[in-house]
Amino acid sequence: MKNVVSISLGSSQRDHTAEVELMGQRFNVQRRGTNGSMDEMVRFVRNHDGKVDAFGLGGMDIYIEAVNRRYTMREAQKVAAAARQTPIVDGTGLKNTLERRVVQSLAAETEILQGGKKVLVVSAMDRFGLSQSLEEAGCEMYYGDLAFILNLPVLLRSLTTLAGFARVLVPVIRLLPFSMIYPTGKKQETSKTRFPNFFLLADIIAGDFHFIRRYMPPALPGKTMITNTVTAADIDMLSNRGVKTLVTTTPEIQGRSFGTNVMEALLVAYAGSQGELSPEEYNQLLEKLNIKPRILSLV
Repeated sequence: MKNVVSISLGSSQRDHTAEVELMGQRFNVQRRGTNGSMDEMVRFVRNHDGKVDAFGLGGMDIYIEAVNRRYTMREAQKVAAAARQTPIVDGTGLKNTLERRVVQSLAAETEILQGGKKVLVVSAMDRFGLSQSLEEAGCEMYYGDLAFILNLPVLLRSLTTLAGFARVLVPVIRLLPFSMIYPTGKKQETSKTRFPNFFLLADIIAGDFHFIRRYMPPALPGKTMITNTVTAADIDMLSNRGVKTLVTTTPEIQGRSFGTNVMEALLVAYAGSQGELSPEEYNQLLEKLNIKPRILSLV
């Protein structure tokens, strides 16, 4: 049995272990949260380097993207550097392949995206593939990077505009502690409503679940959500807040959808690779394994 471990900057309350079988290969998949401790992440990776088949890096990104540029986050680099033998991935590869496939599937097989839906992506730099494919599907797009990362009451309307801001801001943002720009540790378990009108203007709310959960308003009546990393308790909470339809970009594995970093690590381990796969390789594996989005009606 192969072992895949996601080491996360997030809350340990969301830890989970599951056994998965893919095309005859069996995997033990673990998610381990460090409650915001970067030092604990580095120690864990060093202590388990070479002893597991792949690491997923959760609660932070090694890379963020804006149109034609990839930026490296300094703190995440330190964690990734602790893995000298075991490959470590942050989900970026799947965000740009799996999530594009999810949008294509929704457009072709459902009515969820029909009619020029208004879509709020809480951070397009974190979900560039998802954002670009939703834009290409004819949705009316709103990007919340300035609002939910920098707390500025501004929504961007195009990825080209976002790229212009990114070239100016990201060289500074990439040097900041991750806790300043993303919900980590206990912040992943609590809400602090920010710009509720931005959520309410959209038909569809999309992107990283921890960003959404941290800043969403108490009620989201009739909304559709496209996200990932949700537990059974999260689904109950979204239902209680009035969310109508939930789409998870990663499939359910024993009661929850894991993050894209976990799924990417799983595919890397399945392939026996020593690092990130190419987009073509990810797409081939996703097709071979028939990985599909999960669509839940909540009300």
